Amino acid sequence: MAVIFAACLVRATFGFGEALVAMPLLTMVVGVQVAAPLIALLSITLAMGMLVRGWREVEWRSAWQLIVASLVGIPIGLYCLEAIPEALVKVILASVILAFSIYSLARPGNLSLSTDTTAPLFGFLAGMLGGAYNTHGVCLAVYGTLRKWPPDTFRATLQGFFVPTSVLIVAGHMLSHRLTEQVLWFYLFSLPMAGVALILGSWFSGRVLAVHFARWLHVVLIMIGLSLLAHSCTSILVG
Repeated sequence: MAVIFAACLVRATFGFGEALVAMPLLTMVVGVQVAAPLIALLSITLAMGMLVRGWREVEWRSAWQLIVASLVGIPIGLYCLEAIPEALVKVILASVILAFSIYSLARPGNLSLSTDTTAPLFGFLAGMLGGAYNTHGVCLAVYGTLRKWPPDTFRATLQGFFVPTSVLIVAGHMLSHRLTEQVLWFYLFSLPMAGVALILGSWFSGRVLAVHFARWLHVVLIMIGLSLLAHSCTSILVG
């Protein structure tokens, strides 16, 4: 429950990252067959809760392009899951994230996108990474950072992407018979904490972190990049 609360708080504050926080820890406690569908259910719940409150802030022009392009990338990602070593892809992804965020912290404002012309490219990459390795949120976070979206727009637009993609993921778990009674009980017990996390995350994002939101976002991305790099290097060494 503590892991779930921390993951939900990260998601509610920054708009993404709950799976990257929760999955490594939850799989050690309840196993991946329970952790994966549980996080998928919480993801769609958080996305819908955040979208209800912030739908006016969604950058819809970018959101729909990201969603449509991701639908093309998802099946390619599923193919890459079988064709390309997961550890290698995560090492490359982690290296790109670290380089981008460290440079952005050292030279703030130097990297930016003034239009949504590249939204389909980022949506495609997000779909591909999400279909293969459940890391689509990172790619979207990079795009939102480059667009210089305000905190509320950043968080809301990501939820506009996550709602339809999360529905597809939950449907996949349902068809695979992973939505067991145990998963549903864990989900019900998690709902109160998810609600508290939504309130706290909105407060943190809107008041505490609003002035330096982009800086904090890069710190989170660096932590995620280091986590991915460590996990991938461990997998390579063990393998």
